[in-house]
Amino acid sequence: MLKGKHIVLGICGGIAAYKSVTLLRLLTKAGAEVQVVMTPAGKEFITPVTLSSLSQRPVVSEFFTANTGEWHSHVDLGLWADLMVIAPATASTMAKMAHGVADNMLVTTYLSAREPVMIAPAMDLDMYRHPTTQRNLRQLAADGVMIVEAETGALASGLQGKGRMAEPEEIFAIIERYFARCESLAGKKAVVTAGPTYEKLDPVRFIGNFSSGKMGFAIAGELADRGAEVTLVAGPVSLTVDHPRIRRVDVESAEEMCDATTQAFAGSDIAVFSAAVADYRPAERKDQKIKREGVATQTIELVRNPDIAARCGDMKRRGQVTVGFALETDDGHDAAHKKLHNKNLDFVVLNSLKDKGAGFRTDTNRVTIVSEDGEQAFPLKSKREVAADIVDAIEKAMK
Repeated sequence: MLKGKHIVLGICGGIAAYKSVTLLRLLTKAGAEVQVVMTPAGKEFITPVTLSSLSQRPVVSEFFTANTGEWHSHVDLGLWADLMVIAPATASTMAKMAHGVADNMLVTTYLSAREPVMIAPAMDLDMYRHPTTQRNLRQLAADGVMIVEAETGALASGLQGKGRMAEPEEIFAIIERYFARCESLAGKKAVVTAGPTYEKLDPVRFIGNFSSGKMGFAIAGELADRGAEVTLVAGPVSLTVDHPRIRRVDVESAEEMCDATTQAFAGSDIAVFSAAVADYRPAERKDQKIKREGVATQTIELVRNPDIAARCGDMKRRGQVTVGFALETDDGHDAAHKKLHNKNLDFVVLNSLKDKGAGFRTDTNRVTIVSEDGEQAFPLKSKREVAADIVDAIEKAMK
């Protein structure tokens, strides 16, 4: 699984750096090509000579080679790698990553990385549980960084608690699972809807909602990371996407979204309807701006928009997996079950605006997956983590 993979192994200045030698050995024995990038403090704990001997590559630590002036390109490393793993990741380095402080080669490489990034934190228990460190961990998770949870045990300080870096064998197993997952949807095609729709009243006004599109974009990214070719049908959002397996189609209205989605759905294996589509649109769209002078009240007639999920449900063929969303302001379990049946869905992702940190304009979500087999509730997570849970459920439904 790792043969021929390019991995940047970042090593920070912590006592757990000695474990990185074992991790490096496991990676190279599995056939991976590994480039070690160290912080200056990392060299105080393990020598570059040892790491270079195991990786068969010079260790990169400084921006320039002192005696020759040779420049080490963090951009080239970001383009070369399939995965970046930082183990150990110290509190200092995580803080710099979370806030973009590019004062060493490792953080600069992280900021240039187009590949996924995984970190294995290691520090003393008080540093680990400090609100600042926990806040930085949440920020990195929201940015899409995969975090290998620190373990509980004896620490270098002599104390007992959480902060030990996960064992190299465990990190290696997680890396193997990551690459196995990268190929799990190879050859599959998916369509994902994301964001709001805008229904024009006149040239300057519209009916819309507060959807940011973050959940749909995270799902599209997770599907693409697992090898699927994704058509992302996006309403008006400020988000950007840069993935070779994602084709973005920008739309504005529900009718435009319906046309683009049904066209892509016909050839897709997977469809995720995560957009917050307006249920209604104005019956008449004014060509000129509506004036308020002399008009005390306005009555706007609305007509129903097409139900994209239901329309695709009618088109659904054997083997296709379809996923709907239900955002409710109260107990939405009945509504989710109705959508499941009425729209011919494999499962519905239910969330509620009553849950703090869930719904529109957040980087987190708390969902329940509702299917014929029952309900599975998840705790509050970053939307990227929620996307992984949803795609896991999609893969299960495809078996």
